[in-house]
Amino acid sequence: MIIINHSILHIFDFNSGVTVFSDKELAIENSVETFLLKHLEKSFTDTNLKTGNFYETSPFKSSLSSYLNEELPFVDFSKALANYAYTMIQRVENPESTDLLICDIDVDTVRYIALLKCNNRMGFVHQVMQDDGGVKNDIINHYAIMPMLSQKIDECAFINAETLEIKFTDKKYSIDGDAAFLLSDYILQCNFQLSSKDSLKAMQTIAKKIAEDHGQNSVDAIVKTKNYIVDNIEYSESVNPETLGRQVFASSPMLQEEYIKEIRTAGISSQVNLDREFAIKKTKTHRIKTDTGIELIIPVEYFENQDYVEFINNQNGTVSINLKNIAKLINK
Repeated sequence: MIIINHSILHIFDFNSGVTVFSDKELAIENSVETFLLKHLEKSFTDTNLKTGNFYETSPFKSSLSSYLNEELPFVDFSKALANYAYTMIQRVENPESTDLLICDIDVDTVRYIALLKCNNRMGFVHQVMQDDGGVKNDIINHYAIMPMLSQKIDECAFINAETLEIKFTDKKYSIDGDAAFLLSDYILQCNFQLSSKDSLKAMQTIAKKIAEDHGQNSVDAIVKTKNYIVDNIEYSESVNPETLGRQVFASSPMLQEEYIKEIRTAGISSQVNLDREFAIKKTKTHRIKTDTGIELIIPVEYFENQDYVEFINNQNGTVSINLKNIAKLINK
C-alpha cells in the first residue's frame, strides 16, 4: 500500500524554452491521486528496477540529506533537485520536454523519496475557435501530454529514506557527445547492480555461452539453470548465482569457475532478488526452435524425465527429439 505524504510537479519545456518550478504542492485528491498512485505502484513493482547507492560526492544526496534531516522544507528541497536536474538534462543532445514529479511516500511502513521523470509525448486534442464567421472546431498537435495510466514511465527512482538505497530505471542519452545514463550517471550520481529481470536473463545467457564454448549441450545448461531457479524460488525470494553455477556445471570445476568469473564481470549481484511470479513465468518452460523451422515449448521438468522427452544424438551429427506419452493433440 502506498501513501503519498507530499508531491509536487515541475515543468521543463525544452520546445518553448519555458521552465516552471512550482511554489505549491499538488493537492492529493480525485484524479491527481489516481494518476500518482497508479504510476507509483506500477513503477515501484517494475522488474526492470536496478539497485544502487549514491557516490559520496553526489549533490543529489547532499540535498536529500538536508531534507531528511528537516533542514529544508519539501517545496524548497524539490526546487533544488529540479534545478539541478534541469542543468543536467540541458546537456543532453536534443532534450525531451519533461514533467518532473517528486514525491515523499510510504510504501507499507517504509518511507521513500520518489522521482518520476515523465517525458512529454505528442498527442492530438480538439480546439474550438470562433470569429465573425462562426465557430470552427479543429484538431491540433499538443506537445505536453503526460503518460496515460496504462503507459509505463521509463525513468524513475525510489530512494529509501533510512538506508538511502536506490531503486531505479533509466535510459541512455547522448550527453556531451558520449552515450551515458542520464539518471544514474548525472542526476543521482550512483552506482548500480542489474535488475532482477536483466540478472535472470544474464544468468541463462552466460550458462549457454560457456556450454557452447566447451562443446557441451547448451539446451541442457539453460534447462538446469531454469530448473534451479524454479526449485529455489519455492522457498526463497533470492538466488545465489555462484551456487547456481556450481549446480549447472556440477561435473566440471573449471566451468564452474568460468561461470562465476563471467557473472562477476557482468555485474550480477551475489544475491539476486526475484519476484516469484515473474521468475516462475520466465523459467517454467523452455522454447526450442530447430533449423528446420519447428518450434517446441516444453516444461523444464520434462527435460529430466525421458518418459516425456528424449534427445537422441544421431551418428550423422543431427539431433532427434522424441516426444512420448502424448494422449491428445490440441490444434491452436
